[in-house]
Amino acid sequence: MKNDYNNKLEQKKIKPTAMRQLVYEVLSKHKKALSLYEIEQQFDNVDRSTIFRTLRTFLDNYLIHSIDDGSGAVRYALCDDDCTCKLNDLHIHFLCNKCGQTHCMKNMPVPQMDLPKGFSFESANFVIKGICPNCQ
Repeated sequence: MKNDYNNKLEQKKIKPTAMRQLVYEVLSKHKKALSLYEIEQQFDNVDRSTIFRTLRTFLDNYLIHSIDDGSGAVRYALCDDDCTCKLNDLHIHFLCNKCGQTHCMKNMPVPQMDLPKGFSFESANFVIKGICPNCQ
């Protein structure tokens, strides 16, 4: 399994350190987006800033994307292999009002918009809030 993690990291030009492997493993095992706090809870005696720096490296190299779902905590989820976090790569997220989990809706792309002249795209955030199937 570690070799699979190393390959994923190396494909994104990320040196596979032990902490990066562990954080990648945590993100890959969850089917929902995780906050820094939720990731931190998976480890004993790991400095929060080390995890945050790892997440920053992953973000900078398009291994993960961040989601501001309005809950007050930024969440992180793995990107698809070919993702560069451009508008065509982005998808809708779903925040459950009962359990607070944020899910990637990878089959639902963010709607394309024609921006007026002089405006340029940098990021988009599209969150739907409701009740997930587990909480119905």
